[in-house]
Amino acid sequence: MTTDQLRRITSALPFWVSLGFLPLIALSAGLGGWWFLLPVAYGWWAFTLIDFVTGLDTSNPDPEAPLADLAWYRLITLIWFPVQIGVIYGTIWWLGAHGGHNFWEDLGVMFGVGVMSGVIGIVYAHELMHQKPRIERWLADLLLASVLYSHFRSEHLLVHHRYVGTPRDPVTARYNESFVSYFWRVLRNCPPSAFRAEAAMLARKGLPWWHRSNPFWRYAALQLAMLGTSYVLAGPWGLALFIWQGFVAFWQLELTNYIEHYGLTRRHLGEGKYEPVQPHHSWNAAHKASNWLMINLQRHSNHHTRPNRRFPLLQTYSEAEAPQLPFGYPALTTLAMFPPLFRRYMNPKVRAWRQQFYPDIDDWTEYTNHSTPPPRGAS
Repeated sequence: MTTDQLRRITSALPFWVSLGFLPLIALSAGLGGWWFLLPVAYGWWAFTLIDFVTGLDTSNPDPEAPLADLAWYRLITLIWFPVQIGVIYGTIWWLGAHGGHNFWEDLGVMFGVGVMSGVIGIVYAHELMHQKPRIERWLADLLLASVLYSHFRSEHLLVHHRYVGTPRDPVTARYNESFVSYFWRVLRNCPPSAFRAEAAMLARKGLPWWHRSNPFWRYAALQLAMLGTSYVLAGPWGLALFIWQGFVAFWQLELTNYIEHYGLTRRHLGEGKYEPVQPHHSWNAAHKASNWLMINLQRHSNHHTRPNRRFPLLQTYSEAEAPQLPFGYPALTTLAMFPPLFRRYMNPKVRAWRQQFYPDIDDWTEYTNHSTPPPRGAS
């Protein structure tokens, strides 16, 4: 092995910390009781503490690095589907056949599995769905089906990236909106929004919504297969446990979505048009450890300006260019579960952001009421 090959491996290894969930979930399944908190603490709090030790990473890689240099970074995302599906179904089978726990202990174990499939699985699916190779996009579909959230691919690619920071994006959290309100609004609005976007694409090709190329047929088939497998493994209780871990997983996703753009809006240019997406339309965090866990998702501004850029090449920004969070996403998602505390903490930051990037806007009423677009001519 050459020195250069060793360097590539060692630089990529921190992004493999996702594998740390595996022994913790095994322990929780074997021991029951409050041991289910092990993977929860790993995904929610451990990396926040490690962030204090490792600090910030404000360096930027060469965005033109060849794909060959990224092999060890990509590999963890490519192998994650078999890892995750093995953990989900292996745990369901164990609990059904050997667990010996009561129902709340089983739910606790699958809560931990859901934290893993949400914090890791959906984040990896997000990386894979943006890439061109068919195998990567298929792996994204399989990961999303394993948490019953397949529509996220269509909603994210066709709606969120186009309309982020505007009234047409359900996933942009409104200023002063609690996570509870946001979560149920997203669950209600995103599936039909994603379906309409796919139907519109088919219509532009002269095809009806029920055409076989509509990915919603694939989404339904994959999710039904996942549900059927859990039923075969452990009956109705196995099915319930699978649905429970899926709910926990997409709850984790939406907690992250909630903070990524909380209160941030794009300038309305009139007649329903908005300024292009800029780095200052996403909240960022340069903390090393939490970026290892979430494969640089916290370099979110660069992801929105370069959606197909692979995660090792994402760039970071200064405070003058994009808003920065004092803690990583895991800490902020925990805070989001306590709406009064979250608003007390984040609302002043949103107001400071407005003053920094849009000092000419005095009345934000129309920008904070996302039920209708700002009036024509709003500045």
